[in-house]
Amino acid sequence: MTPPRQFYLKGLHVPFIAPWSAETPLPYEITKKVRPDGREGIGYTDELSHADRRNGNLWVRWPALRGRGKPDLAAIHPLRQRQAMSHMLCMVCGHSTFNDDFRRWGHRHLFIARAVEGHPIRDGEVTDTPPVCLPCAVESVDACPHLRKGHTAALVKRAEPWGVAGIVYDPRTLRRIPAPADKELTEVADEDPAICWTLAARDLVALTGCTPVDLNDLAALSTAA
Repeated sequence: MTPPRQFYLKGLHVPFIAPWSAETPLPYEITKKVRPDGREGIGYTDELSHADRRNGNLWVRWPALRGRGKPDLAAIHPLRQRQAMSHMLCMVCGHSTFNDDFRRWGHRHLFIARAVEGHPIRDGEVTDTPPVCLPCAVESVDACPHLRKGHTAALVKRAEPWGVAGIVYDPRTLRRIPAPADKELTEVADEDPAICWTLAARDLVALTGCTPVDLNDLAALSTAA
């Protein structure tokens, strides 16, 4: 895979998964369709199954024009998030996290998150945040206002596919079902029948084999190595 081009704003990385102003959602019309697995669910009226679906699930249509216009650092580009999660790419620079650090850490990936009441990343935690390489993790906790308020980090053995986050439609009326009050999107597990009626916008994984770490300690060990 060709390493992605890097973009910077005020000397800092523009995250690989950040959308740009030229990347506006494409129009679509939802209808009922029989999915590739034979179950009834939603589809596009002009659907191209090879481009619009992944693992049978319908995905939002979003152009890929990275670097065009202005970046939105607070948002996530659905398809680049999916790409990063599927291939374990760093969410900031877009490079593979199957690197020297991965091998040095016992074949584990680094994940960071906002600290919720000081809680560490735990086994079984479901997330839409892709992994991050160590240099980008250090940069992020210094640059991101949310992470500066408190963050947690862990080395993770496995990130298992769990489901998707997206817009759920009513099977009878095809009206959008509102997401939970504190969420932009609804999280739906792969085994939940509602996934047939979900327009996916994020890949979700469950983290297992989690070991909490301090980024400063990790960076010091990496430098010493």
